[in-house]
Amino acid sequence: MPFMVFYPIHLGLAELSTKRLESFCVTVRPLRILGHTNINMQKEQNTRGFNNLKIGKKFLTVLAKKGFHTPTPIQHQVIPSALKGKDVVGIAQTGTGKTLAFGIPMIQRLALQKGQGLILVPTRELALQIEQAFKQIGASFGLRCAVLIGGTSQHPQVKALRRNPHVIIATPGRLVDLMNQGIAKLNNVNIVTLDEADRMLDVGFLPEIKRILQTVPKERQTMLFSATMPKSISSLASAFMKIPLRIEITPQGTSAENTEQEIFVIRKNDKMRLLDSVLNQYNTDTTLIFSRTKYGAKRIARDIRNMGHTATEIHSNRSQTQRKKALDGFRKGDFRIMVATDIAARGIDVKDISLVINFDLPDNLE
Repeated sequence: MPFMVFYPIHLGLAELSTKRLESFCVTVRPLRILGHTNINMQKEQNTRGFNNLKIGKKFLTVLAKKGFHTPTPIQHQVIPSALKGKDVVGIAQTGTGKTLAFGIPMIQRLALQKGQGLILVPTRELALQIEQAFKQIGASFGLRCAVLIGGTSQHPQVKALRRNPHVIIATPGRLVDLMNQGIAKLNNVNIVTLDEADRMLDVGFLPEIKRILQTVPKERQTMLFSATMPKSISSLASAFMKIPLRIEITPQGTSAENTEQEIFVIRKNDKMRLLDSVLNQYNTDTTLIFSRTKYGAKRIARDIRNMGHTATEIHSNRSQTQRKKALDGFRKGDFRIMVATDIAARGIDVKDISLVINFDLPDNLE
């Protein structure tokens, strides 16, 4: 799968030597490295399936019926420790199976010990995606979830909270809003998961996260998952976790398998013409384009439609109904191209994307 970055020339870069400039434009085919675990050992472990991970028999039956037979590396490493109630910090890229890595232990422990689970995520799309995954594996146990997200009416969410859900899945902003109204009570929470923690901090949710973690009972299990491990995440783990076990499946900055990467160094005014050329070259490929801002995403989507392509967009200026319609249309093939802001990057779960383009150089290279 090609992965492209459109990099505008600026002072300094234009003055680089030709040899140095060429290094920015090379196409690479990276090999994924499995953290500190021997690859052959990992393959041997994974062939054993979920049976040796201390998962209950009924749960194993459900996983098998749903088509889950072989754990991913992050699931294989996290599940046994999480089932013991240990705090865990997991470093792994998006799409590596983190949802089941924390979902299986959370559901099984809640079934045995009662209490309530809380999952914090950066985007509405990711919250709904996790809810769907939890329903898939938890329906047989009568699992009830409440999803608390912005951009939509809070009334159905309030009703869901009043039904005493086993798991609350929330974006920090909406959860704190409901806490301030005295609607969301967290006194029964005994398992907390922060998913895509680095992205939540990137978009400014740190004050809300601290408020939430200070409110939930101190006697709890906390799991934190992140694609990167900046100092802010390390500080958060030190302040709110108890001697967490750190599991690093994919080293920070490791690229995905089977991905060809290219970078185009061009003038800013030429980026849209280059995009037109690339989209015509890959005229049958399902394409995902990232923009740094919501205004940029709207403009890019409009220009792409004017080029004659089918395109939709996701950004914070769109309502939840519009975002859901756009994502569903992209999944079904009604739209060949999706334009999204960087913030939404980790909430988009669509199979068979052939081409990914960063129209702007990302603020965070990882």
